[in-house]
Amino acid sequence: MSAEGALDLTQANDGGVYFVDAADFDALVAAAEQGQLYVCRADLAGCHDKAELLRRLAATLNVPNGFGQNWDALLDTLRDLEWLHGAGHVLLLDHASDLREAVPKDFDTLLAILHESARFAIDRHRPFFAFLSLPKHPMALPSHR
Repeated sequence: MSAEGALDLTQANDGGVYFVDAADFDALVAAAEQGQLYVCRADLAGCHDKAELLRRLAATLNVPNGFGQNWDALLDTLRDLEWLHGAGHVLLLDHASDLREAVPKDFDTLLAILHESARFAIDRHRPFFAFLSLPKHPMALPSHR
């Protein structure tokens, strides 16, 4: 599977949440950089709770001071990534299966927030992609289709 071959990362309407193999990350980074998108990559290996997830995402996204360390703050942050320059944004979450296996409810909440962030970006004609490396999962289409 070659995720970047199926998507044009510069097209906001293709934005969404995708499950990929970690081996696709290098090609996705290259495609994002070619399209002048800002890339954030977080390693979720050993991430077993919401608090750790939020800490890792806040660090990866280099969030401004005052990040609320809660789901609403994460959604607000992902909707407004203006401090991260680029024509759009690509979020790569490696080892997402660690979080999914440890706390499925938090994993589902994260997916919902990522989907909502993608819909928000599409409405503003801004590319936003979240790629989660999950073993044995083919690329999934965004929920808005």
